[in-house]
Amino acid sequence: MLNKEELDKISEAIRFAESNTSAEIRVYVAKHCKGAPLETAYKLFHKLKMNETDLRNGVIIYLSPSDHKAAIYADEGINSQINESDFWQDTLDIMLSYFRKELITEGICKGVGKVGEVIKSRFPVSENDINELDNEVIIEE
Repeated sequence: MLNKEELDKISEAIRFAESNTSAEIRVYVAKHCKGAPLETAYKLFHKLKMNETDLRNGVIIYLSPSDHKAAIYADEGINSQINESDFWQDTLDIMLSYFRKELITEGICKGVGKVGEVIKSRFPVSENDINELDNEVIIEE
């Protein structure tokens, strides 16, 4: 699906986005999406214990390129701070526009960057910030 260089590029985008925020971003790439993508993202979010961050400020970007499906799920801490009603859908639409051109890595990086921009003002990085979740892309075989 994605080669090492592409995975490294996405992980670097996550690291960069998180360098300005205490929030946590994870990317999960599935071979196939079984069911509704948002429901799947929600289940994975909890399975990966992303709901256990101190400030409840985790975001998962879930996608299945082969099925042309994707979703973004954010924890309650972030959703309580996002006032733009269409933010998540707008971010998803940007990503999907890249996916339709087969630019999967670029689309993921754009989505990660957009999420990072909006959450850094709501969850600025603190002096004693620790990276609570791994920045590596999760690949489901």
